[in-house]
Amino acid sequence: MKVYISGSHGLVGSALVNRLKTEQHEVIRISRTFDEVDNFTETDAVIHLAGESIAEGRWSSAKKKRIENSRVGGTQTLATRISSATVKPAVFISASAIGFYGDRADEKLSESSAPGQGFLPDVCKKWEEATNPAIKANVRVVHIRTGIVLDAKGGALHKMLPPFKMGGGGILGNGKQYMSWISLADMVNAILFIISNPNIKGPVNLVSPKAVINYKFTKELGTALHRPTVIPLPSFAARILFGEMADALLLSSTRVEPVKLLENGYKFKHADIASALKDILE
Repeated sequence: MKVYISGSHGLVGSALVNRLKTEQHEVIRISRTFDEVDNFTETDAVIHLAGESIAEGRWSSAKKKRIENSRVGGTQTLATRISSATVKPAVFISASAIGFYGDRADEKLSESSAPGQGFLPDVCKKWEEATNPAIKANVRVVHIRTGIVLDAKGGALHKMLPPFKMGGGGILGNGKQYMSWISLADMVNAILFIISNPNIKGPVNLVSPKAVINYKFTKELGTALHRPTVIPLPSFAARILFGEMADALLLSSTRVEPVKLLENGYKFKHADIASALKDILE
């Protein structure tokens, strides 16, 4: 295959590039200026993963503007380049996030569920809408609504490991909020699955089929590390430490199901949190 990838140095992008190169596929890294995307001859996929991190730093007005501009503006630019190309790619896979759904308690959410309310849902809606130029040009477009990607070497789990390894881990808030997660291995496998399945388009939830509440996740992580998990981070303390981001990322409850992946026959390597953490932390 011939695959273009933006955000190729991030957690998911790096793993995807390594997998594709190991399987002898051609990978073209897309820079921030998109200079590489004028010709898509024999291109199997363009995968757009680039964007300002939502989990780094407090959400000041300037930070929120960078988050929105990097996602919406960058996606629109790339989608426009794709739409105007003489030869177009077979599929345009554009990153999105389960932040689309917002804080929904224990409601089961599928790709057909309505968006939530707040900063992240608003950004995700605009982010997905920014692909419209490619859609109007009859390119197959997939919005991958990604959950918490678990890997020991990067992302959320990597940040959790030091305090948990020292026995300082515990639940966040009341521990009842749902966490929709996916292992890095399944993230990469699912993206390759989407490329090879031409019937898949529109939003696709990239999460495991078994979301867990924070209490369950915390206990399973402690078990995998053979450490106690008795030091909670109360909601008020999370808000002091992280500001608005605490409510949007740490304390919100989003119970997402990967309906489209399952309907199309995708088989998860890590369907439950216990086996996933065991494999990841070995």
